Amino acid sequence: MGFMDSLAAFNDVVNTWVWTSVGVWLLIATGIVMTVLTGFFQVTHIGHWMKKTVGSLFDSKVTEHTGEKASISQFQALCTALAATVGVGNIAGVSAAILTGGPGAVFWMWLAAFFGMMTNYSENILGIYYRRKNHHGEWSGGAMYYLQDGLGGYKHMKRVGRILAVVFAVCAALASFGIGNMGQVNKIVMNFTSAFDIPALSSVVLYSSGGTDVTIYMLIVGMVLMFLVGIVVIGGLQRIAAVAEKIIPFMVIAYVIGSLVIIICNATHIGTAFSHIFGMAFTKHAAWGGATGVAFKTIITQGCKRGVFSNEAGLGSSVMVHSNSNVREPVKQGLWGIFEVFMDTIIVCTMTALVILTSGVVDLDTGIAVTGSDATLVAEAFNTIFRVGNVAYGKYFVAIAILLFAFTTILGWSHYGAKAVEYLAGDRAASATVIYKFAFVFMILSGALMTSSIAWDISDTFNGLMMIPNLIGVLAMSPLVVKLTRNYVSRRIHGEKIAPMLSYDPKIQAENAMAIRKTGED
Repeated sequence: MGFMDSLAAFNDVVNTWVWTSVGVWLLIATGIVMTVLTGFFQVTHIGHWMKKTVGSLFDSKVTEHTGEKASISQFQALCTALAATVGVGNIAGVSAAILTGGPGAVFWMWLAAFFGMMTNYSENILGIYYRRKNHHGEWSGGAMYYLQDGLGGYKHMKRVGRILAVVFAVCAALASFGIGNMGQVNKIVMNFTSAFDIPALSSVVLYSSGGTDVTIYMLIVGMVLMFLVGIVVIGGLQRIAAVAEKIIPFMVIAYVIGSLVIIICNATHIGTAFSHIFGMAFTKHAAWGGATGVAFKTIITQGCKRGVFSNEAGLGSSVMVHSNSNVREPVKQGLWGIFEVFMDTIIVCTMTALVILTSGVVDLDTGIAVTGSDATLVAEAFNTIFRVGNVAYGKYFVAIAILLFAFTTILGWSHYGAKAVEYLAGDRAASATVIYKFAFVFMILSGALMTSSIAWDISDTFNGLMMIPNLIGVLAMSPLVVKLTRNYVSRRIHGEKIAPMLSYDPKIQAENAMAIRKTGED
């Protein structure tokens, strides 16, 4: 057995342990615990969080650019977080869940999203509460900070908190190159060059590996992506957020509309689809399919087993951009975390599931694909409606959707990796993050030309390894999450005159409290 084979075998053992033996159960347990401790907040206060999120999208306080280098608007923070979460997994991940566990798997994806809302809520609260300014005067927050200062603030836990924070940051930085970069780029290149084939370019083979040809067409697409991503990433968070707030609403709305067209055209099958979702939910086959569908954001063929969460609730990644919001109330950003999971899984993933289940591309009784695989199933479903004669155009729509989804995922993850490097570098963060950004952009070309799956297989493992310390931190800090929630509900919903809880840092606490009093922020 060669070195690469040994490495792959070892990684598969660790990956299975992280995701199947520990990760999924810890994820579900955390969601249930935080839901119960907050009194089923996502249900009991649904009117409030909907009003303060989607209901406030026309409020200039939410959408208006701050003009401050330190922060971005609440809407920009949401769009940047969605940029990294709404991705290829919303297409291939849902397909894989159904093919693995049948239609009943969709029910378990909904259930996991329901509890995941409060996991993401809790992460965002802690991210805002423990954030601080960096060397550029920008907000920095994330799991590494609430592990270090929150968990580490408990008696005899300083060293444990610091170690878990470093583990999280190292794994986040390494995973950003795989799942957040090369894996996404490779998916873009494979789908784009296949859907929009240019024989003059695709016929020029640079080399072959594992039975896959790498062509000059792939190289050109990779270079274009490297240029486009470079322009945005080197410009920093403000530019990433500016691009995300333009692309994300457009691509989500376009995908939902396209999906609705398919569903409406197959309206007679909607009832059957739902009956199979609920009727087949409580089988071992469906539960396992749902677990893999939620736990793994992207299950791509060709021997790759790479996964991150469909909505990243529990991973601790999106906290790093939510912490850059101009919001002063930790719970207010937590509300956007609830909405993020709702949009990603309840809306977008459900659209994908209904497209598949109503279009006849799978056998509803078994979940077996009638045509295509998990990577092409949605394209096949779109082809059933979007076609003229014998020419199918659905694959073009899906290819463009994947292009936009994956492109914005790359942008989001570049920020996550940069924040992790910033934490690890300490006093040398300024130069370290610049080096990281250039390395991140350069690796895009590798993703376009790679045929081996080992790079993102390993990054899947790093994703799981960053999830575990994050969830430990959330559970350990759950009493604080409850206190922050009760403080917010008492003040903002019940109108009680009590002091707000805004930051662990007395100076930031005082500044924010004064700003709220002056502006009358609600």
